[in-house]
Amino acid sequence: MRLILTCEHAFNKIPEEYRDLFPKTRGILGSHRGYDPGARDLFEHLIALGDFNYTYKISRLLVEVNRSIDHPHLFSEFTKGISSTEKNKIITRWYIPYRNEVEDQIRKLIGSGEKVVHLSVHSFTPVLKGEIRNADIGLLYDPSRKEEKVICKDLKSKLREEDSTLKIRFNYPYLGKADGFTTYLRKKFPENYSGIELEVNQKFVKNNKMDIKLKEAIFKALQKTLK
Repeated sequence: MRLILTCEHAFNKIPEEYRDLFPKTRGILGSHRGYDPGARDLFEHLIALGDFNYTYKISRLLVEVNRSIDHPHLFSEFTKGISSTEKNKIITRWYIPYRNEVEDQIRKLIGSGEKVVHLSVHSFTPVLKGEIRNADIGLLYDPSRKEEKVICKDLKSKLREEDSTLKIRFNYPYLGKADGFTTYLRKKFPENYSGIELEVNQKFVKNNKMDIKLKEAIFKALQKTLK
């Protein structure tokens, strides 16, 4: 299996020409709404395992690359009111190039006879709307796809071998078959592609760095799973 690593919410950067749309939102851009704290640090720790690694360099609040082009929340409340012309410019400049680059790499690998595992690295806020998220790690996949299920079960087992205290849940805190980049790619590549989202609780994050012991546990478990 060949591993594709991506991180859609690594940064909270807003391009200069659109910063006036976010006049009083520094706190929001620095929160879990602007990016996934710790996700880029974890992604970079896993890079040695990947055959292709790619991060989205702009905040999800400009345009959300982990949503379909026709999704109602493709643009945030800060950008949804701009003109169609400006939205198309943003899509052309940021959304399409990122998604095309990842899709092209997957196509090349599958075209050469390889099986691809795509791991999309994310983190989630411990509390959302007053509700405590009851998991340390979430593994998101489509239950109807046998290979994804097998990979996630194996990865969960390997993670528990590294740290038996971890609470690992499938399709939590989100559903793996909900709208997202991996869901789109499953339709593009119905065979030889497995799309899995790795969600890690931000309680393990400090100053945008993921806990080193947890990073090591994930690295080793993923390495064993891919063998």
